[in-house]
Amino acid sequence: MIKVITYGTFDLIHSGHINLLRRAKEMGDYLIVGLSTDKFNTLKNKRAYHTFENRKIILESIRYVDQVIPEVTWDQKMDDVIKHHIDIFVMGDDWKGKFDFLKDYCEVIYLPRTIGVSTTKIKQDLHRVRDR
Repeated sequence: MIKVITYGTFDLIHSGHINLLRRAKEMGDYLIVGLSTDKFNTLKNKRAYHTFENRKIILESIRYVDQVIPEVTWDQKMDDVIKHHIDIFVMGDDWKGKFDFLKDYCEVIYLPRTIGVSTTKIKQDLHRVRDR
């Protein structure tokens, strides 16, 4: 069985998230998603609209996702790769090179982002609508 892992906040789920999850799942048999906790997002100066629990429920309902685990620190990725016997680590190409240190433990793949959509863009668009 080929195991794949990816990480993210996955707030305001959109087609870019679905494309990433679908492409990651196509690389293997079992997809684990490391979901940033609310506390970890705060440390990253991010704030999600949905709580960790709600984002987890949403992710678990997506057919490509087999398991959701909490992401609580930047440094846990190597431990997760080893603990879950990961074969492929997948992230968007906006992270290119940042996780190459994992290449000693698994294959590292950076996927192109879906053009024209992002959670940041959705939030900006919502602010513009609100400010009219």
